[in-house]
Amino acid sequence: MSTESAAAIRQERRDWAAQHREAYLRSGGATGHVMDISGAGGHAFTTHCLIRVKGRRSGRTQIVPLIYGDFGGEVVIVASKGGADSNPDWYDNLRAGDEVDVQIATQAFRASWREPEGEERHRIWDFMARIYPPYLSYQRSTTRHIPVIMLTPATPIDVFEESDLQSS
Repeated sequence: MSTESAAAIRQERRDWAAQHREAYLRSGGATGHVMDISGAGGHAFTTHCLIRVKGRRSGRTQIVPLIYGDFGGEVVIVASKGGADSNPDWYDNLRAGDEVDVQIATQAFRASWREPEGEERHRIWDFMARIYPPYLSYQRSTTRHIPVIMLTPATPIDVFEESDLQSS
């Protein structure tokens, strides 16, 4: 694949993610929770959440749509970045704090987070790969161990708004 082709694919993904986030935010979560991503190797009914983190250096608010699964009452997200050799910014920002804000459909909450290890991580990775099979090719395309994050809901909060992106 040429550098230009790879750059075009990355831009298309960024554009799609921004449109997805905007639809989720504008609707208060009524749109964007369940998406058909079969065209990208996923399933017709794939669940998505939003996470909200503060930039560890910039202090700017970042809201990111992510595929999620429910595993034993915890919300699972994957820091895949499409199999890139570096972690996504949101993951590094999440690691800088003890809590993260999460919105699932029309409900939002503050959550604690953890990264499972060993056999538990293996079971959860397999679970998430069934939800979104391209995670397997993402892992094969990088030497980085793609992080799996477990979120435990704690305190209800207001749903996210587009104006949250303006705060810093």
